[in-house]
Amino acid sequence: MKQTLLLVGNPDSTQMGAHLVGAAESLGILPVVCDVNEAYDGPLWQNRVNWWLRGRLPTRLQAFSAKVLEMCQEVRPTWLLATGIAPLEEAALKEIGKLQVRRLNYLTDDPWNPAHRAPWFLQAVSQYDYVFSPRRATLSDLRAHGCLSACYLPFAYAPELHFSEAPANDTERARLVSDIVFAGGADRDRVPYMQALIQTGFNVALYGGYWERYPQTAGSTRGHADAQTLRKAVGAAKIALCLVRRANRDGNVMRSFELPAMGACMLTEDTVEHREIFGNDGEAVTFFRTREEMVEKLRWLLTHDDERRRLKEAAHRLITRGHHTYRDRLEAMLERVTA
Repeated sequence: MKQTLLLVGNPDSTQMGAHLVGAAESLGILPVVCDVNEAYDGPLWQNRVNWWLRGRLPTRLQAFSAKVLEMCQEVRPTWLLATGIAPLEEAALKEIGKLQVRRLNYLTDDPWNPAHRAPWFLQAVSQYDYVFSPRRATLSDLRAHGCLSACYLPFAYAPELHFSEAPANDTERARLVSDIVFAGGADRDRVPYMQALIQTGFNVALYGGYWERYPQTAGSTRGHADAQTLRKAVGAAKIALCLVRRANRDGNVMRSFELPAMGACMLTEDTVEHREIFGNDGEAVTFFRTREEMVEKLRWLLTHDDERRRLKEAAHRLITRGHHTYRDRLEAMLERVTA
């Protein structure tokens, strides 16, 4: 009889939920999906009140939690795997545990980040049998909060989405070309980095939300990019910038693995975790610590074509041959749980 994984996540094709579904299937595990978007299905005004005034409370938290519990009672999965700050109540997780279902969470965000802090989640998180976090900085907080089996597990990439793809023709390349590309949201503390690049005169391509809100970056925004556009934008850029989120206490991010898988030459923020992944400066990526160092190293890389080529090949080889897919991460989680 096939083992079953009940996934509580976002199943959209570019989201981690979809990546983990594919990972389960490749391991011969039957995935059953509970779409977390259902928990936020309510009138716009009510969603906003719940989000901003009631601790990022999902409007249908109780109903969604009941649905997940009911599915566990019907399906009797071997594991329940929730991603991130999943909309599951403490009471529902307790009942699911009574069914001998192993409860796991791949905690993709820092629940103590003020932008994500949700009292209802912090009340529930200790009910998980294992919490896997891609940031070491949260592990001591999780254990102090009652998550005694909190483990470090970095992000990953999805081979079906993250691969090298050049622009289709010269016209497309001309539209996408840049000295440096960055894909991610316009966090306030990221703006000075982009401003430094733009003011220096580099051709900067910014993909993601809210860059148009800042006068310093509005002229470089290129809107949102779907998976194929991002692959081609990376293919048309000389350098790809990899920044962590300080408010999230990140040591690595999804782009840490996606960019090298897509064939990028990376200018990467220097963290302990990035050093563990990529080695010393210049082995597979170029590291920087300050905005000034970022600008200086970008200027140097742009004048050394052979070095950019060597770095992108080294990073691509390191990540694509290094067991860094979501299948590898899921396998690691399940091995830890069954050890």
